[in-house]
Amino acid sequence: MSKVVLDARHIVKTFNEGRAYVDVLKGLSLKVHAGEFVSIVGASGSGKSTLLHILGGLDRPTEGEIYLNDARFDHLNETSRGNLRNQHLGFVYQFHHLLPEFSALENVAMPLMLRQSVQYAEAKKEAEYLLERVGLSHRLSHKPGELSGGERQRVALARALVTKPQVMLADEPTGNLDRNTAKNIFELLNDLKQEFNMAMLIVTHDEALARSADRILYMVDGLWSDTGHQ
Repeated sequence: MSKVVLDARHIVKTFNEGRAYVDVLKGLSLKVHAGEFVSIVGASGSGKSTLLHILGGLDRPTEGEIYLNDARFDHLNETSRGNLRNQHLGFVYQFHHLLPEFSALENVAMPLMLRQSVQYAEAKKEAEYLLERVGLSHRLSHKPGELSGGERQRVALARALVTKPQVMLADEPTGNLDRNTAKNIFELLNDLKQEFNMAMLIVTHDEALARSADRILYMVDGLWSDTGHQ
């Protein structure tokens, strides 16, 4: 078995809604190995996106621990968590979240440009390669408003990969796309997973995408169901 790159232990997340406390995650554990493709499936409100945000260090668990490459990072401050995200994690969302005032090339290069050790020329070269890899070498100077939905999602995918992350976290990456475009994005994800030897953890309602994973985990009301297990 390959190395564990992401390890979540007994994750609990509780939100305060007025005078009530709502347990969204109720003690989940999960290990993701290098190069592994894991899909998480569940009804809306089951806690899938909350879990993904916590695994990616965008939020902290109420209880539990998260390890990235054997180093605990859930308890770090926002700056330190941000640095680790930039080094080891890639994110793709249902909505692309591209910066509208910047070109496709600039959007993709941005994560590398945030690193003080990376020069613009190097970031630009890596961004150009990834945009070519996702079939958008002819769209480098186009801004998001000049791109189709599928093209914007491809730019977002290139941006997530430009740092060569060990783990890709994706929240409904094909949710806003038509069937044919979704199929193309899905095939591209698989190709790039192989090229970069990265783990992928994807939240999805897309049955075809879920079935292609090495493992499917089913979430019900903040817990793994008996149908799927870590």
